[in-house]
Amino acid sequence: MKKAEVFEFYRRLAEADPAPETELEWTTPYTLLVAVALSAQATDVGVNKATKRLFAEVDTPAKMLALGEEGLKDHIKTIGLFNTKARNVIAAAQMLVERHGGIVPDDREALEALPGVGRKTANVVLNVAFGHATIAVDTHIFRVANRTGLAPGKDVRVVEDKLVRVTPAIFRGHAHHWLILHGRYICKARKPECWRCPVADLCRYRPKTPAPAGAAPEAVA
Repeated sequence: MKKAEVFEFYRRLAEADPAPETELEWTTPYTLLVAVALSAQATDVGVNKATKRLFAEVDTPAKMLALGEEGLKDHIKTIGLFNTKARNVIAAAQMLVERHGGIVPDDREALEALPGVGRKTANVVLNVAFGHATIAVDTHIFRVANRTGLAPGKDVRVVEDKLVRVTPAIFRGHAHHWLILHGRYICKARKPECWRCPVADLCRYRPKTPAPAGAAPEAVA
């Protein structure tokens, strides 16, 4: 996309949703960190169901250690890969207590040093909890970036770097959420709903998905 098209792309998403937020439920930077770590290969809805009771009891690394790995498993057993995730969450809690006084660090290198925390998770925590202009590329954002032509790339790091480079500074803080929500609800994997997409005319995807019978296309801004 050309620079002006990229600006217009984000302008329309911003107009439709001026203050987007993560759909994961959290109360503190620590509960956010845990929720994002648990969300790998799982839905936000599924994670929220599992963490509702957990976060009512546990909102610090010390409390997580007191709960223990088996206790944590009991809370998250409905989530995929819960055994590995429980082991990592407990190990991360131990490291947070020993190295950071139980505080989630506002630092990429320190976050990525935690067990079970990769670049994507660190980006989400930095963006949502600490207000950094990071863009965490998940499957939805990877698809949207490539399909639309916004920031095509063969792997997530290439796409992330391109998105950071082409996204206007004014939109960078919320870019992650606009793109993930767009991919989740409109630019869907199997059948994008182009007929109601606010940026369809800017998108490079062809052919466009037509509106189903009886549905009126939504107006493009």
